[in-house]
Amino acid sequence: MRITISGSPGSGTTSLGKALAEKYNLRYLSAGEVFRGLATEHGMDLAAFGKLAEENPEIDLKIDARQKEIGEASDDIILEGHLAGWMVENADLKILLYASPDCRAERIAVRENFTPEEACSATIELEACEAARYMEYYEIDIADPSPYDLVINSETFNQEEVVAIAESVMAIISAKKN
Repeated sequence: MRITISGSPGSGTTSLGKALAEKYNLRYLSAGEVFRGLATEHGMDLAAFGKLAEENPEIDLKIDARQKEIGEASDDIILEGHLAGWMVENADLKILLYASPDCRAERIAVRENFTPEEACSATIELEACEAARYMEYYEIDIADPSPYDLVINSETFNQEEVVAIAESVMAIISAKKN
């Protein structure tokens, strides 16, 4: 099964992707990990690297093209990233996770060792950069949920419940394919 998981930073995409990959023995590929790794290689935080990516389109284009290429050519894979649902057109299931900015900022603050205020500020800045780039590069409105088969509010449902919801839909799709 080929699954994409998209959502804003802090919405739980990585947690869902890793949980499903482990449970179903699927390969996991995260655009965010690639992006964070590149930021670290450049000695920058995510907001600063986001600005660099805004000035250097080849950074985003390289990450996106690679994820699309791997995703469309692979079976038994979970692709997690903001654009995964837009880029991997032949996915069996496209999932979008949503949570409020305040909820996501709290999660990011814990993960990145920021204060909630710092996390909120950095997240808003990063999201604005990403939204502008995606519109410029691909004419994609990242806030548009139309390419997704399943939208889950990860603030309403805890991690185990989000996984259970995704598994239920995976079972339906698997039954349809067989």
